[in-house]
Amino acid sequence: MPPQKLKEEILKDPDQIATLTREDGESLLREMEGVLAKEPKLLQLPSSGYAVFIGDTHGDFDATKNVISRYLGSNNKVVFLGDYVDRGPQSMENINYLALLKSTYPEDIFLLMGNHEVHELINFYPADFWWGLDRELYDRYTALLAKLPLAVTAPNGVLALHGALPDMKKLSDIDKINLGSEEWVTIIWGDFQNSRGRFLGGYVGRPQFGRDYFNEIMQRFDKNLLIRSHQPFTPILYDNRCLTLFTSSAYSPLRTIAIVDLAKEIKTVDDLIIETI
Repeated sequence: MPPQKLKEEILKDPDQIATLTREDGESLLREMEGVLAKEPKLLQLPSSGYAVFIGDTHGDFDATKNVISRYLGSNNKVVFLGDYVDRGPQSMENINYLALLKSTYPEDIFLLMGNHEVHELINFYPADFWWGLDRELYDRYTALLAKLPLAVTAPNGVLALHGALPDMKKLSDIDKINLGSEEWVTIIWGDFQNSRGRFLGGYVGRPQFGRDYFNEIMQRFDKNLLIRSHQPFTPILYDNRCLTLFTSSAYSPLRTIAIVDLAKEIKTVDDLIIETI
């Protein structure tokens, strides 16, 4: 792993992540991989403290640094909802810093899978991070990010993931989802539209879902509020029960996060604290 002194320096000054050598970076990824190997695909949050949810960061390293400096610690769980690379100018710094944080604070930092973490399985455009890697690094990051969990749930009625809700019999079935399956595609690529209906077709490989589908699956999973990311321009849907966060300046200077009191029953977005960073 990277020398302990270097890790401590990066934690104090995250910009030092850019000084990692290729060898140190490889060691860091191995360490994160060991942590991820112990996590299920459906993560469980506790019933006390606070959870801070962060939408797509997309290479916006400043957004990630801002979130960590403000919210890591004080009994907080920090949940990133995927899409850490591409579009922004500092994808490598962003993903490596998150890897360091995950390996250092495995019980406090949670990193979910987004569609931009799986370029090898489903190609997309633009993918500047992936296009800039040599074959060895491409394979290394692919192997690591394919191990990311898919969703986070809390006893207070909150469920969080990157895209859309998978059509499964019960929430715990998320642990059984395989890479490349229909349910997996729904979680990392699915969109919600402000219209009635269930499945509304596909748009450039992105399955589209409506209000009726949302209500059916949320009732089946016994959840009140979904927190997601993936779509930058649909912040709140379905009677304030579906919140979309976007925490990258790639689309808007307003980068939003949501804070959840884990000891309080959450019914709608009105029960959250929404902040911009």
